[in-house]
Amino acid sequence: MLPVKTGRDIKDLGAQMPPGTIGSVIALIQRVSRAAVTVDSRTTGEIGRGILALIGVERGDALSQSERLLEKVLTYRIFEDDAGRMNLSLADIGGGLLLVPQFTLAADTRKGTRPGFSTAEAPEVARTMFGQFVAAARARHAPVATGEFGAHMQVSLVNDGPVTFWLRSAAQPEAQTEQG
Repeated sequence: MLPVKTGRDIKDLGAQMPPGTIGSVIALIQRVSRAAVTVDSRTTGEIGRGILALIGVERGDALSQSERLLEKVLTYRIFEDDAGRMNLSLADIGGGLLLVPQFTLAADTRKGTRPGFSTAEAPEVARTMFGQFVAAARARHAPVATGEFGAHMQVSLVNDGPVTFWLRSAAQPEAQTEQG
């Protein structure tokens, strides 16, 4: 009988994307009245009105992909204006941004009843990309709070609406460079 492996035991499952393809960065965003993340009874991040963004990184993601996704998270119009229409962005209202790393968003769920994680980026690379995403968010917006990469987190939120959107920077072929 083979030993049971957990996500922490598996380092390289092999990519499922075609060669020469850059994966996508995924954000599941929720408009919240408030949200918080705790690890071992310690609050690592919390916000009032704003966006809780669960961030997944697929194998092959490029920094330019995460920059496009951050732009979309900050400017996506999901907050109501005076007329009650979703015409305002997080940047417009100056709300909080809670970024939580969640590798399960990059799961392959197309077959069977058990998710596969071969499309998720390796933990070391995903940690770096998440850190870069957080740094870029903090350079462009305040306040920004975070969860803790690789930790077992408890996420609490009051979803305002509810309003939830799946944002993804589309997978695309890598640009070819000319050698000369």
